[in-house]
Amino acid sequence: MGPLLAAAGDRLADYHDRLTRLVAVDSGSGHVDGLRAAADLVQTWCLEAGMAVEREPVADPRGTPLGDVLVARRRGTGRRRILLAGHLDTVFPPGTAAARPFRVHDGRAYGPGVSDDKGGLLAGLAAVEVLAALGLHGYGELVLVCTPDEEIGSTGSRPLLRTLGAAADVALCLECARDNGDLVSARKGVADLEVTLRGRAAHAGIEPERGANALLAAARLTVALDALNGRWPGVTVNVGALEAGGRPNVVADRARLLVDLRAWRSAEYEAALAEIRRLVAEPTVSGVRAELAVHAPTPPWEPGPSGRWLTELAAKVGAGIGVPVSHTATGGCADANLLAEAGAAVLDGLGPVGGDDHSPTEWLDLDSVVPRVALLAGLIDEVARAERP
Repeated sequence: MGPLLAAAGDRLADYHDRLTRLVAVDSGSGHVDGLRAAADLVQTWCLEAGMAVEREPVADPRGTPLGDVLVARRRGTGRRRILLAGHLDTVFPPGTAAARPFRVHDGRAYGPGVSDDKGGLLAGLAAVEVLAALGLHGYGELVLVCTPDEEIGSTGSRPLLRTLGAAADVALCLECARDNGDLVSARKGVADLEVTLRGRAAHAGIEPERGANALLAAARLTVALDALNGRWPGVTVNVGALEAGGRPNVVADRARLLVDLRAWRSAEYEAALAEIRRLVAEPTVSGVRAELAVHAPTPPWEPGPSGRWLTELAAKVGAGIGVPVSHTATGGCADANLLAEAGAAVLDGLGPVGGDDHSPTEWLDLDSVVPRVALLAGLIDEVARAERP
């Protein structure tokens, strides 16, 4: 066994204990008390690892508190700044940790957030400890950022993530590897769209002609939006919710659509968004007005030379320790998109292997922890020393 694997193996007991404790804390997006309790745990472990820690409270655009961003730093002897990015929040409501507590069965750990992203975040901390144990300090600075709002588009953390991404040479993101072990080398861009339609109510039997049916306009817009699928390669438009009206004998004076837009390429993302704006602005029912709100727009993270450089380095490190490395693009977005937009070279999926995220059967492969922590630590050391294209 090589030194990286041996040192990662030495961290396994602590990793398991930390994972048990962190998963036991409910930290769904917006559950500020739970998120701060989770950040308290991670802060303690970072301080024990010799990292300097800062906390910054963040809020959404309306001013609603979302918890704290935790930033931990460790200085090295080199020049390259390497950012490790994970998140504390899950998609699960308070009470889930008690109803579905951490457990291990047949080599897999289960529990809310065990894979997305508590297992990945703790792998990043373990990799920092592996490098310290082996005396590998060739980086200029290691920065571990833990956000409280990734699952809701990092609405409060975006400014800080962009600052950290712009200052970093490389961002290694700690979302767990795909269930087949793939790293993530590209992600679709996403925009959450809300269309509000306002018409005019009227009695549906006596004077329907005096009404302006917002429900009908919403139905026609739904069909038009769905027709955008296939217009551009890889672009998907999904109307996920249509709320309208209230009584069958009243012409509906209101409606609301919730729409998901995704695209692989920035040009197609912008073209699709422009076409959606045009459709919303074009009335299909006289007297009905529609307004579009774009929430948490996240541009595509497209593959490029820096990404290929990182995947090649990961494959090199993997070959040296006997860990096969492959990578893929995924339709889900993450903080990696924002860090790439800020200018960092990015590679994601560097946590252990996991799957069934956002579901009651979410799992983490405990046998993958040691090799994946060793891979991450080795990649950090390689990035610190390798020539960047």
